[in-house]
Amino acid sequence: MKIKDAVFVISNSELSKCPTDAKPEFAFIGRSNVGKSSLINMLTGKKSLAKTSGTPGKTQLINHFLIDEKWYLVDLPGFGYAKASKSKRFQWEKFIAEYLTKRETLLNIFVLLDARLEPQQIDLEFMNWCGEKGLPFSMVFTKIDKLSSTALQKNLAKYKKEMLKYWDELPPLFTSSATSNFGKEPLLNYIELILEGVQKK
Repeated sequence: MKIKDAVFVISNSELSKCPTDAKPEFAFIGRSNVGKSSLINMLTGKKSLAKTSGTPGKTQLINHFLIDEKWYLVDLPGFGYAKASKSKRFQWEKFIAEYLTKRETLLNIFVLLDARLEPQQIDLEFMNWCGEKGLPFSMVFTKIDKLSSTALQKNLAKYKKEMLKYWDELPPLFTSSATSNFGKEPLLNYIELILEGVQKK
C-alpha cells in the first residue's frame, strides 16, 4: 500500500465528536516521546502532518487524519507523561479508554515502544489491558536506528519473554525508524491486509 493523500480532519477529547462516516480506523498510541508523530509522518510521507516535538505530552487530543478518503489514522495522546497534573492525566486516560473500548470502527491499535529501552511496566500494563478488553493491537518498535542490531535483538527478546508470561502467543510485531523509513512498507501492507479482510465480510 502507498498513501497518496493524508488530510487532518479533527482534534477532540470526546467520543461523540469523532467522525461519523463509519470509515475504518487505525490508532497509534505509546508513551510520551516514543516517536509517534514522526512515525505517522513517515507512514503518510508528509513531514508535518502530525506535530512533532521534543517536549513529551505534546499530543493531548484524539487527532483524526483521513487517508486516501478510505480510512482514518488516529493519533492518540501519549500515556505516562509525569509532568501533567493528576487530574489532567486522569482526564486523558478516561477519554483514551473510552475511545479504545467503544469506537466500533477501530480495527487495530499500534502500540509504539522505544526500541532502545528494556520492557517498561507501563507499556506491558497497557498491552495487557488491551488483551483483557479484547482489543486487537500490534507492537511497533521505534527508533531502531538509534541502537545496534545486537542491542535491538536483545531488547526484542526481553520483550517477548515478558509478554509470554501473560500471552499464549505474541501479537504482530514491527520494527521501524522514522529517520530511514525502515518498516514503512510492512506496516502499510499490514493495514491493507486488515482492510481487505473487512471488505470481504
